[in-house]
Amino acid sequence: MNRCRWSIRPQGRRFGVAALAVVALAGGQAQASAVTCRVEPMRSVLTADSSETMMVKVSLKGGSVPAASRAPINLCLVLDRSGSMQGDRIARAKEAAIAAVERLTPEDIVSVVIFDQQIETIVPAQFVRNKPSIVSAIRAVQSRGSTAIFGAMAQAAAEIRKNTSREYLNRIILLSDGQANVGPAQPGDFGRLGVSLMKEGISVSTVGVGLDFNEDLMTSLSGKSDGNSYFVENSDDLPRIFSSELGSALNVAARGLSLRIEFAAGTTPLEIVGREGTINGATVTLDFNQLYGGQEKYVLIRTAFSPGKDETTRHVATADVKYVDAASSRSERLTATGSVRFSKSQEIVRSSMNTDILRDAELTEDAIATEKAIRLVDEGKGKEAAKIFEAQRRRLEDVAKMHPSIAPAAKSRADAQYMNFDRAASGSFDSRARKTEVQDMYMRANQQVP
Repeated sequence: MNRCRWSIRPQGRRFGVAALAVVALAGGQAQASAVTCRVEPMRSVLTADSSETMMVKVSLKGGSVPAASRAPINLCLVLDRSGSMQGDRIARAKEAAIAAVERLTPEDIVSVVIFDQQIETIVPAQFVRNKPSIVSAIRAVQSRGSTAIFGAMAQAAAEIRKNTSREYLNRIILLSDGQANVGPAQPGDFGRLGVSLMKEGISVSTVGVGLDFNEDLMTSLSGKSDGNSYFVENSDDLPRIFSSELGSALNVAARGLSLRIEFAAGTTPLEIVGREGTINGATVTLDFNQLYGGQEKYVLIRTAFSPGKDETTRHVATADVKYVDAASSRSERLTATGSVRFSKSQEIVRSSMNTDILRDAELTEDAIATEKAIRLVDEGKGKEAAKIFEAQRRRLEDVAKMHPSIAPAAKSRADAQYMNFDRAASGSFDSRARKTEVQDMYMRANQQVP
């Protein structure tokens, strides 16, 4: 279900076993639905008569969304107008918000909430049929005061709820450059809010401006509601970021996705890596708020395989996906299956490696280790963090040597970890470095398109 910085490009393989779920038509033809699904072990051939633990990847990809058939959007723009936003920041924020409004159609719904220590709805939820009036209200915004982010989000959700009974895609875009200093202010508070909003089918994308905002708070809110997150150091980039975010919001292929994965006998799901979900015996379940056209979201599951006989095939898992087609508002369902073979030939086993999945797994593991290191930096344990950064650098360099096809991605992260090591060891891991790493981790974990 998400798009990702390293999007999967499934390749034909001699031992490929993933089944692509489609809607079967008469005459043996097949028509792709708004969502396609794949179940793929990291290797399609395992060593015979041997137990093994290996990643299984289940991915969802959104179909194309023609502009003429896109679902209308129920959008709320939430703009920080506290004192720190004065000057160029508030000017660029207003410019970005106005450009977003200009892209909407009369069938879309928009609302605008602004906040400092007080919260004001300057554009109540309405159809986009009087753009000059909406634009005029945005242009009149001036900076002042403190930062009541939580209250502003509550007000934004109230505006969105006025139209959740309609077949609209519900999106809040929050822009802020500061710390929440009025009302609830902890990342956990905003994470719980994100969970609640996702249950209502509302996703929140956050845009943090400058070096003073709380990136943990922002990513917690967006992550728990299945939205996007952006770090914008230069306010000149705001119009571009808003354009990209709105482009995603107007390109939703499916919403309300529920993924249930049933593992077969001989395979045991041990851990969901890098995502939140539930394992109950042989069943893994996850939910996603929306999936964009052309986007791939996936889950990596560390899985134990019991021994299998030479030249036999084993069913691995069946993925069942329920979702609402965004264009038609119809409930849909599809399934996909995956399997593995067993062989005594180590050459066959090695050659069955899916390097795209290996890349995704290695980078996900790197993100988990990086998050741990950042927490150590926060605790003043820079030397301990430096050891983790250095270990990751060495591991990624080894991966690049062993697997040339994923070397560019592995080397890029190894270089980043070298810089992180140097900063942590010297005590110079500053706000810019932290925000950059948190943003990179978020994009990898949520398969957000840059």
